[in-house]
Amino acid sequence: METYYNPADLQKFGNIGEWNKGLADKFFSYYGDVFKEGELTAREKSLIALAVSHTVQCPYCIDAYSTDAYEKGATEGMMMEAVHVAAAIRGGATLVHGVQMMNKVKEISM
Repeated sequence: METYYNPADLQKFGNIGEWNKGLADKFFSYYGDVFKEGELTAREKSLIALAVSHTVQCPYCIDAYSTDAYEKGATEGMMMEAVHVAAAIRGGATLVHGVQMMNKVKEISM
């Protein structure tokens, strides 16, 4: 069964430099630095990336960071909890914009 997102394309990500090596090199250098151990552990960064992957709905990122987080010792429960954190933030962001709607309706109904 074919899908719009071909899982094999994830392995081709490094090829984006074919059409602009300079920018790709800068991106991958930055990307690599971001995921180095720092104030956050590599596992914590991977869990954040997994949560964000769900929020931006990137199937490639979901595959990559599901694998990465698991390989860095994250449990299934930790990964699912990270996804729920992302869902709560995304849901809250939608709902808080309801205040804007309420303000506008109050304004136009006066």
